[in-house]
Amino acid sequence: MKQFRSLTALAVTFLAVTHLSAADAPTEFTAGALKFTRPAAWTWVPSTSPMRKAELKVEARDKKSAAEVVFFHFGAGQGGGTTANVERWYGQFSDGRDKINARSEDKTVNGLKITYVHAEGTYLSGPPMGQKTPMKDYALVGAIIEDAGGNVFIKMTGPKELTKAAEADFQKMAEGAKK
Repeated sequence: MKQFRSLTALAVTFLAVTHLSAADAPTEFTAGALKFTRPAAWTWVPSTSPMRKAELKVEARDKKSAAEVVFFHFGAGQGGGTTANVERWYGQFSDGRDKINARSEDKTVNGLKITYVHAEGTYLSGPPMGQKTPMKDYALVGAIIEDAGGNVFIKMTGPKELTKAAEADFQKMAEGAKK
C-alpha cells in the first residue's frame, strides 16, 4: 500500500509539474540581444540542444501535423554570414535548387536587417552531421536577423501547407523583435 501511495504521489507531482510548465510557457523570450513574442496559437517546446535558444511548435488544426520553429544565436561574429546560411538552408533539400522554389528577400524593420528565406520540396531532417530523414512536401521559412551582438537565425520547417499558413505569424514575430 505504501508503494502505491508513493507511485500515486509521484504521478500527481509529474502531472502538476507538466501542467505548470505548460501554463508558465513564456509568451516573450530572448535569443541573443533580441526579445520575441510567441504567437498565441504556437506552443513553447523545451529546448533539445544548448545550441537552440528557443523552440516553438505550430500544430495543424486537426493536430495531425506540426512544424517546428527553432531560434539560434551563436554570439558576435559566430554562426557564419547571411549568404552562407541561406545557401546551407537551401542545401537541406534533396531536390536541386532550381526545383525548391528557392528565394530570399531582405527587409529592414525597426532598424534591424532581416533576410527571409523560402524553400519547399524534400527536406532532409536531422542533425547537421547525423542521419537524415527525407520529408517530402516540406517547406522552410527562415529569417536571419542581423545584430552587432550576433545574428539570430530563425528556421521554421514542416509540411508545406502548414508552414505556408503560418508564414504571416512567423514574419510578424520576426519583425516584432526588440532590442
